[in-house]
Amino acid sequence: MLQNTKELQESVLNIRMLPISFAFNRFPRLIRDLSSQLGKAVELVIEGEHTELDKTVLERITDPLVHLVRNAVDHGLESPDVRAEKGKSETGRVSLTAYHQGGSIVIEVRDDGAGLNKERVWKKALEKGLLHHETALDDLSDHQVYNLIFAPGFSTAEQVSDVSGRGVGMDVVKRNIEDLGGHIEVDSEPKVGSVFRISLPLTLAILDGQLVKLADQVFVVPLISIIESIQIESERVIVATGGVELYRLRDENIPILRLKEEFGLGETGALDKQLLCLVEAGGNRIGLLLDEMLGQQQVVIKSLESNYTRVNGISGATILGDGSVSLILDVQGLMTGFLSRVGETNNHIAA
Repeated sequence: MLQNTKELQESVLNIRMLPISFAFNRFPRLIRDLSSQLGKAVELVIEGEHTELDKTVLERITDPLVHLVRNAVDHGLESPDVRAEKGKSETGRVSLTAYHQGGSIVIEVRDDGAGLNKERVWKKALEKGLLHHETALDDLSDHQVYNLIFAPGFSTAEQVSDVSGRGVGMDVVKRNIEDLGGHIEVDSEPKVGSVFRISLPLTLAILDGQLVKLADQVFVVPLISIIESIQIESERVIVATGGVELYRLRDENIPILRLKEEFGLGETGALDKQLLCLVEAGGNRIGLLLDEMLGQQQVVIKSLESNYTRVNGISGATILGDGSVSLILDVQGLMTGFLSRVGETNNHIAA
């Protein structure tokens, strides 16, 4: 009976999956229209169009992708004469790529244009009060500067156009992606181009989770994010500059996040009595300090935002078999917030 139920569940989930080509197919025409409108020669490259994702995710990701492609053509790619002066091909390139990574689907929007101007972004952020007026450009990492473009109302456009540059949009793109339980990040290199990388859950319905205990509460950690769990050996804990705790594990120093204190559930006890759950997201690793690890089970994800509000580090909730409510951890969100607080600490600090 259990096997039949599992097979039925998998069949239903498969019915919900559609190839991302349903979203990508609209972009050749969009690129042609933009090329004509802006007087730019643009080549569109599409890869991974057969990658499948949940029908609901597919429907809601299309508009953010349209905005990113419009920005890539309008702001990212230079005009043919400017590209020729730089020794580039007069035809700019925009790439749409989709692929699976762990339990997520990753979509990249890449262009070979001018790249983001760090100094210009920094100055605009100062003008808009997004940074303290004494913040110097050297005080910020590239990642921190580039993420400023997702702030509400941020725009470096010198003039408003019919294509983009109205001073709204990127914050909406980010919010729409986060509403789907996903994340967006940007990398850029001057004169080489930019890439916007979106990570999305395969489905919004069911999650394979590891139940963990903090104080007297049970949380769910997405199983796909977990690398391994170990009993802490206190002599392997290193305190780095700024009070950041690192755990020495096989020639790596892994930043430690005291999860109980992060959620205001009390102080962490003796380290040698704690468990360290190593998780990975977006190419980074951190160790989550836990009181106890329980069993594994599939859980049905329920959104909190429709009735409550967005909570940093929490992606949703579920009802367990005993009727109790358990919160589902947003590993990427926890990691992003934690690493930014400790000054973008690299989780692979050299020995």
